[in-house]
Amino acid sequence: MILNNYYSKLKISILTIISLSFISISSFSQIFDSEQSPLSVKWKQIKANGFTIIYPTEFENEAQRTANTINKIYPSVGQSLGSKKTSIPIVLQNRGSIANGFVQLAPKKSQFYTTPPQQFDSQDWLNNLAVHELRHVAQFDKIIGNKAHPFPEEIYFAYLGAAIPTWFFEGDAVSIETSLTNAGRGRQPSWIMPFRTSLLSGKNFSYSKSYFGSNKDVTAGYYQLGYLMVSKLREEFGRNISDSLLTDINKRPLRLYPFSQSLKKYTGKNTKTYYEHTAMQLKNEWQKQAGQTESENYLSLNRSAKYASNYFLPTEIEEGKILALKQTKGEAPGFVLVNADKSEERLFKIAYQEQPWFSYNNGILIWDEIRYDPRYKQRSYSVICSYNFATKAKTQITFKTRLFSPSISGDGKKIAAVQIDLSNKSNLVIINPKDGKITQTIPNPGNLILQTPALNIDGSKISYISVSEKGKALWLVENEKLTKLVPETNQQLSRPIFFNDKIAFNAHTSGVDNIYEVDVVNKKISALTASKFGAFNPSLALDGKSILFNNYGLMGYDIAKTIINPKTIQENNFVYFGAAAERQENTGNVFNDIPSKDYTSKSYRPLAHLFNFHSISPTVDDDDRVGLQLKSNDLLNTMDFFTGVSYHSNLRKFEYNAGFTYKSLYPILSAVFRNRPRMGFYRSGSNINEASWRENFIDLKAILPLSINAYNHNYGFLGEIGTSYTQRNFAPKEALLFSKTLKFPMSYKISFSHSVRMAERDVAPKWAQSISFSYFNQPFDKRLTGDLMAFESTFYFPGIAKNHSLTASFNYQESSGSLGFNNEISTVYGYGQIKAKSLLRNTLLLNYRFPIAFPDAEIGSLAYIRNFRGGFFSHYENIGNETNLTEPKTFGLELRSNVNLLRYQPVIDLGARLVFVNKIYNQNPILEFTFNYSF
Repeated sequence: MILNNYYSKLKISILTIISLSFISISSFSQIFDSEQSPLSVKWKQIKANGFTIIYPTEFENEAQRTANTINKIYPSVGQSLGSKKTSIPIVLQNRGSIANGFVQLAPKKSQFYTTPPQQFDSQDWLNNLAVHELRHVAQFDKIIGNKAHPFPEEIYFAYLGAAIPTWFFEGDAVSIETSLTNAGRGRQPSWIMPFRTSLLSGKNFSYSKSYFGSNKDVTAGYYQLGYLMVSKLREEFGRNISDSLLTDINKRPLRLYPFSQSLKKYTGKNTKTYYEHTAMQLKNEWQKQAGQTESENYLSLNRSAKYASNYFLPTEIEEGKILALKQTKGEAPGFVLVNADKSEERLFKIAYQEQPWFSYNNGILIWDEIRYDPRYKQRSYSVICSYNFATKAKTQITFKTRLFSPSISGDGKKIAAVQIDLSNKSNLVIINPKDGKITQTIPNPGNLILQTPALNIDGSKISYISVSEKGKALWLVENEKLTKLVPETNQQLSRPIFFNDKIAFNAHTSGVDNIYEVDVVNKKISALTASKFGAFNPSLALDGKSILFNNYGLMGYDIAKTIINPKTIQENNFVYFGAAAERQENTGNVFNDIPSKDYTSKSYRPLAHLFNFHSISPTVDDDDRVGLQLKSNDLLNTMDFFTGVSYHSNLRKFEYNAGFTYKSLYPILSAVFRNRPRMGFYRSGSNINEASWRENFIDLKAILPLSINAYNHNYGFLGEIGTSYTQRNFAPKEALLFSKTLKFPMSYKISFSHSVRMAERDVAPKWAQSISFSYFNQPFDKRLTGDLMAFESTFYFPGIAKNHSLTASFNYQESSGSLGFNNEISTVYGYGQIKAKSLLRNTLLLNYRFPIAFPDAEIGSLAYIRNFRGGFFSHYENIGNETNLTEPKTFGLELRSNVNLLRYQPVIDLGARLVFVNKIYNQNPILEFTFNYSF
């Protein structure tokens, strides 16, 4: 409640518009977070030429390397935008298990999530973060300058998100990441594979659909779209086109669609027409590539999908049964068995993974899942789980671990996994599948990044992928001897498996991702598949003569099978769209010759840096108040502070306020002070008189939010206690009629929740429960009597069809004394427009919601319509008194739609609701409109 008071609706709308513009380079997209690391983390800092690197103490070596790296490469990264020097704090977060990064304003900082992913680029992870994120810093500086300004960051941040589409920010950064290194995602066929597949399959998606995505089809994604469009811009209009566009936007900021107008100034085309121009050229280039590369058609072993569906890592577990990890837009991720007739048996759902992964052998299925710390969400773990097909038992076999890509041996007696410690050191470990204990650690003296290990049948051999600045390599470990089977290369090597006397793996040697084998004796490499769009994730079939694999198609990753028949490797016909940008940058690999200077590091004390003022921002709220707030947020997300002034337009007077939220401790502590005008009415004889006064109001709260996850289940707990103190300053006349002080009324709240993981097309959870208890009383003010007890509950159930949802909410309150007229429970639709007949005591709210259509319709530049959803409702109030189960107080229907308005990134939920009112209230039908947003 405190946070809602001082984070105004304007700030929320600003962040909605711009947040996604600065998500960084992982496929796991997120807005910049406000979570904390545990209080036990001890921090240090390095200051170097405008950069302040803040990091946990155990990350010293990697922090020193990062300091050397960013100082060496920034002039090259920012050169084509005219930026040679900058200033920004960089926070290195090492407690999480998910790789990511971002740059933000309000406050200005960059955050690197340092744990390397298990499937990414062919270069060092921190190097990749550095080159990509520093380009975002240069973009920011080009628009707003790199000199200090008097608290404008939130305004600048809003403008950046409103003026420039996300695809340009990310596309320009990926272009630089590719041009300045030997790696980069622009060199990966699998990364642009969805766009290539849709164009070569005759699907000419609209600009909005390619940009914003779809609830039914696989679309390019704004990273890929941006890279390809920026690459074409660089090819056609030269090295300085990004600089010219941002400079023009900076000079002429106050325009509708400023980026599109600037783009048209330099290219003659707006964003939509330039997208269509780029898509046509891409299609021509990819058609030429397809004509030069031989491919085979593979029969899909799974049923045809109506919307995007992936059957990852197909593995034959018995004749006619294939195990796969299924992910679709209509279902939460989980394991399925695909039968020979293409029918499916659902096994169970799972939690979020760092990447889709499992391993099966000898009746045992193992996989990894992310587990979050109950309170400090900057800390997460990657644990190993197992499922026994004989006993049907699921077991989590490791706890609070950082173990990735587990692989079980053919006899089911060993598990190999990658372990990454808090200093970012990777090791291969052998684990006992019965108790989860590590029985062996295989040395990694070069501290290479390790990925996707595999064990042979008896567990005597291990194959894995290594990553360094030299590229990716494929290794074999046998009798403690390391053999490099495939030397360092910029190929996207991944997921090796043993079969017969060879090792199969993924690579893109021909310019299209396919499956290859390497002979462990003579190291000869041969091709096993020739997919048109991409083949991945091989496993040996039970016959020993065939492999199952993922064949990529228009709707995603299908299951396919082919006889093992080694082929000659085809010529690499990959279409490299970043060639022009690479020639223009002409830097070579910027990570060559990184110095090894020893920077001075010192302790970073969070308490000494709690105040970090960055913005003076306008505010608007529901009480007809407008104002300005000076805002502060520290770099570690431990304290938020504001102070400001608001104008009450209805009272024509000013309010002065200040507040903070301290989030470093286990409970979150918050306080707000307001010196505010108030108005009330009182009866004097037969007259109604108006009283106005000023009051000092202090609100205090302690909140304990806890949540845990396991498999596909999420559990939450919230405990809250609050109080306030009010001192009123009345004129002498009113002072005799009103209480001068309100002394510490108390509020208490406890809530519990449980939900299962939702699918993208779900309109509401299929199965979830939420229960909360609230209590309000006034124990410290004897002049005021009364209390209020409230109970609220919501239960979600599956509907009659997929993605439908039935919600039942029962709520009850009992109040007395001075709190007798307060309402603390959910009310019926239309409540505010219906004259009450009695005090509110209980409500029963029944809602049924369902999807209607997913049109993906582009209405020019005005709107992109993603879906239509419908619903029916029947709401009851004061059951047993005003209504009964056959006569609801209100009932009706609603129609809603998710749209992107004016080609901005946030998804807007627009809706209309027709509310019919029970006849005893003599009320005409009510038409209500809804407006919400999501990221």
